[in-house]
Amino acid sequence: MSNPKVPYVALLIADTVSSMGSRISTLAIPWLIWVTTASPSKMGIAVAAEMLPYVLTGVLAAPIADRVGLRRTIIAANIASAVAMAAIAGLPGMNYVVLLVLVAVAGGLRGIADRSKNVINRPIAKAAGIPIVRMTALYEGFTKTATLVGAPVGGLLIYWLGARGAVWFDAASFAFCALLVIALVKMPPADPAEPAASPTPTVKEPYFTALKGGFAHLAKDRLVFALVLITTASNLFTQAFTVFVPLWVGEVLKSPAALGLISSALAAGGVLGGAVFIMLATKLPRYVAFTVGLIVGSAPRLLVMGLSHNLALVLVVTFLAGFAISSVNPIMGAMLYERTPAQLQTRVFGVAAAVSFIGIPLGGLLAGWSVDGLGLNRAILVSSIVLLAVSLLPLLFKERWAAGQATPAPAAPAPAPVLTTTEAPAAEPSAVARTS
Repeated sequence: MSNPKVPYVALLIADTVSSMGSRISTLAIPWLIWVTTASPSKMGIAVAAEMLPYVLTGVLAAPIADRVGLRRTIIAANIASAVAMAAIAGLPGMNYVVLLVLVAVAGGLRGIADRSKNVINRPIAKAAGIPIVRMTALYEGFTKTATLVGAPVGGLLIYWLGARGAVWFDAASFAFCALLVIALVKMPPADPAEPAASPTPTVKEPYFTALKGGFAHLAKDRLVFALVLITTASNLFTQAFTVFVPLWVGEVLKSPAALGLISSALAAGGVLGGAVFIMLATKLPRYVAFTVGLIVGSAPRLLVMGLSHNLALVLVVTFLAGFAISSVNPIMGAMLYERTPAQLQTRVFGVAAAVSFIGIPLGGLLAGWSVDGLGLNRAILVSSIVLLAVSLLPLLFKERWAAGQATPAPAAPAPAPVLTTTEAPAAEPSAVARTS
């Protein structure tokens, strides 16, 4: 393929379409459970059933993806995801346990595909001549765009076709992603100036050795590890948004169409904020952008729902939160790239994403239980106050940030012996820890 930008654009489009479909099902599946069970706890359990496998496979499957090949892993995981979502959409009347199993399978497959897409993104972007921090900002911007489009479409599809009808679009999005990767996404030649990013399908590093290397390196980098823990705590409470919004809409507005409006406001703010950050990414002080973004982008979007039943006000505050939070994930991603040796990136990024995301399934469970125990309004207020405290934590790490930025990342250990002498060009990985 002569134009090096074609694989990068194709990968962004594939990921955007897949993310848009996932956003639709993120609205549709909780709404399906709400209208069939009227149980906040069951909604929370379903969110956890999807996100826990998503978190675990993101890290546990990283060494396997290295062996099988990232491109093959993406294709296989997306095809299997399409089948799982089609089963949810096409089998009406299934009981709650079967639905949970299918949701868990879909979540696990999505975790494998997302981590592999993030990993393959770096060498393809580098071949296209895109700087690291701008690449992570573009990725975040496209993800927000997917949410911006998917959320209102999801709300309307639920309104027109019902929840199961909306899930069919998620199944189709996974199939489209697989086909686009097959047709247009090819790995560029390996850069001889850099070491291989990770073991390849022919370089069979022992599974547990590969896994241990990722954990060990992340634990040594105190700055990145501290930031990953902060995003973990933040995700624990921002994930409550997924449970609180359908309940708030159901109790206050009584229309599923508003589900899409609120998610779209968050995404629209993220798209605009991401566009601004792409232009200013190399000029803004990272500590300030990260800290302000986390504080403004986290607690206010929950707090406003606890203090007001005015949809217009909720949409404005949610939009501003989306604008502010758009700087957080690109900065985290850029720091991970810069401070992780290439040969460890697949495993380290998988571990960082897993630790960061572990708060998501727990957050869904806690949100459901808190609504059952405290009532919706009190649960929202308590969650927003705790989230505000969490988002203020970077203020305690200013000196560590300055020291960490001045200190080189820990050196990678010597590579483990391999079982074959045949080597192929390796992908340079690119996964990031994320806030919700």
